Parts: sequence; structure tokens; C-alpha cells
Amino acid sequence: MKVNESAENYLEAIFMLKKKNGFVRSIDVAHELEFTKASVSVAMKSFREKGYIVIDGAGGISLTPSGLEIAEKVYERHNVIASALMALGVNKDTAFEDSCKIEHVISDESFEKLKEFLNKQK
Repeated sequence: MKVNESAENYLEAIFMLKKKNGFVRSIDVAHELEFTKASVSVAMKSFREKGYIVIDGAGGISLTPSGLEIAEKVYERHNVIASALMALGVNKDTAFEDSCKIEHVISDESFEKLKEFLNKQK
């Protein structure tokens, strides 16, 4: 399931906020991504229509299985790439910042090989 970079960032943010806080609301996503509430509202409507999220009566956002699949994939890429960069000597902040950019463009093949290489190093 291929979605654009913006959607990946939104879904990953929802995933991370849910892990951290146990709940997620649109305002939390807006603060996390530094977007306006209006922009987040439009995105949440689109994600609801595409079946990536559900929103309960209290405004709580949960990922559906398809949304969770995308978010977990992006989250894994983020962490693996950051770990690889830190193993090369890149400082933590820069590694995570750069991994945010790389995670969206790296091919599945290159990512899998990078992950295999890191696992062999451990």
C-alpha cells in the first residue's frame, strides 16, 4: 500500500503519539507536526474516508489495520535508518532528522539490505 510522504508522516505521528500517550486527538497531531488544526482536520477526514483511521465520539483517533500497517512500516524505517546513521558516527539528533527524509524515498530492497547488514553487526 503506497501513500504519499505527508500521509506517512501523519500516520507515523498518530502511531507514535498513541504509543507515548495512550490516546491521540487531532490537536495532538497538530502540535506534534506543527500543522494548523484546519490542515489536520482535512487530513483526518481523508484518512477516515480511506479507511486508515477511526475517530470515536470523544475525538480519539485510532489506526485501522491498514493505517497501522503503514505507520509501523514507516516507524521501523525511521528507527533502523537512524540506528545505521548513529552506528556510522552521526549524532542522534541529526540521525533522526535525516532518517525522517530518507525513510520516504529508500527502496524496499535497499532498506531490507540495510536492516540485514545492521543485524549482522549486532
